[in-house]
Formats: sequence, structure tokens, C-alpha cells
Amino acid sequence: MRVWLDGALVAADAARIAPGDRGLTLGDGLFETMLAVDGRVAHLEAHLRRLRAGAALLRLALPPLDWPAVLAATLEANGLTRAALRLTVTRGVAARGLLPPTPPPAPTVLVTAAAAPPDPGPARCVVATITRRNEHSPLSGVKSLNALDNILAKLEAADRGADDALLRNTAGRIAESSLANVFAVTGGIVHTPPLAEGALPGTLRGAVMARCRVRETPLAVADLARADEIFLTNSLGIRPVVSLDGRGFAPGPVAASLAALAEGEDPWAARRADSGNRL
Repeated sequence: MRVWLDGALVAADAARIAPGDRGLTLGDGLFETMLAVDGRVAHLEAHLRRLRAGAALLRLALPPLDWPAVLAATLEANGLTRAALRLTVTRGVAARGLLPPTPPPAPTVLVTAAAAPPDPGPARCVVATITRRNEHSPLSGVKSLNALDNILAKLEAADRGADDALLRNTAGRIAESSLANVFAVTGGIVHTPPLAEGALPGTLRGAVMARCRVRETPLAVADLARADEIFLTNSLGIRPVVSLDGRGFAPGPVAASLAALAEGEDPWAARRADSGNRL
């Protein structure tokens, strides 16, 4: 396996991150996970927009790279046709201390590629009790290198025999899962928590909202219990939820109809054309 690190493709076992890198010592950085199919990165512009927005919030100056070319070179070097790419940017190497130094160090840029994971199938979920999403923090909308709340939630899910855990915010409403956005379908209407509830602006979340009518609705756990269908979305795919805290759900038609969106395809394009773009 070869990785792209600070301007060069190198063997993964030869890649080195400096001990003083702020991404390692402080979690001071960002990442994007992307799906690539046949050399094409799905929703690339949405990923780059989110990366730039996160960098602006953190006052982290992104290097002037040709990001599509860097990603393509990493894919080609690994001979992958369907891959999960991870782009990581840290603030770089600096002396101890929280305050970023002036002038700023050169950012560290790492791109890795691996075969895309197989379809995990429907998800059994629980509502996390050990931690919550802080919807008041600007970091709730950033793909930062600190995922400790998500890790705690995922550990709790595993301890309870589930695949994933849904995170409530400080008000007790649903924000997202440990690694995905949450959608609920009730009476034919698709709902998802607003970003202000602590939800990450997921790239596939945005694609779903652009393709069908979605209401951004604050959701309580009880609202999910009454739903006809629940599904999760992240950059690698759409996953139906078949149980939540022991209550069963059947995989529904909405998630199935949107599955191709993960690869950047528009499964409803023909339907919109036939209906005069009313969908």
C-alpha cells in the first residue's frame, strides 16, 4: 500500500509523522472520508467545501494543492477501482502549547486508500447513554481528528450487542449516530435533524436532501419509535435501521431508492424528468 504524504507517494510502512505534529498531540486537524468508484470520487466538491469550511473555522491554512490530482494519484498508486479514501490535514509540527504558533507551521497532508468495505447490511441501533453531542459547540459541524465521543458511543453499541449508537444532544433530541446522519420516514415524509441540533453536515445527507423532499425536524427518541422507516447515511453508503433499543423496523423503500446516491448517481433523475421536475 502507498500513501500520499506531504507531496510524495511513499510506501505506507515507510511513512512517518513527526512526534510534534499537532494532529497527533492535540487532534488539531481535519479529515474527509470519500468513496471512489472507477477512479471517480463521489461528491468530491461537497467534501472539499466541508474541508474548507472546517479549515476556516479552525484558522488552519490549507496548502494550495490540486486535491483531485492528489486523490487520483493515490488511487492509481494502489490499483483500486472501488476504494475508501481518507484525506487528513493537520496544522503541522509545532512546539508544546495550545495556541497555534506564529508564523503557522506547514500543514501535514496525508491521503490513504483502502478497498471499500462491503455492504454492512441493516443496522441494529441503540440510543447512547454514556455521552451526548454538544450542539452548542461549533465543532459539532466539523470533521475534526477528535472522535472520542463517537468512539465512546460505538463502544457502548458494541457492549449492548448493536451495530451503532444514536447520539442525543444536550436537549435530549437526536443529533446523529456515531458515524452517520439519521433520517426517519413517517407517513411518507422524510425527516432529518437540523444541523443546529448537532448534526454533522454530511455529504450524503446533502445529496439526499437535494434529491427528495426532506424536512429538517428536531427529532425525539419517541419520534423515531413511531417512524415507518429509519436509515443512516455517510459517505460510504445508506444503511437501513432494523432495530432501535430492541424495537424492530423493516427496511423501507426510501433508503432502497436512494442507495445509488452514495456513488454520486441520481436514482430519481428519470422520475423528475417524467414528472416535470416536481420531485
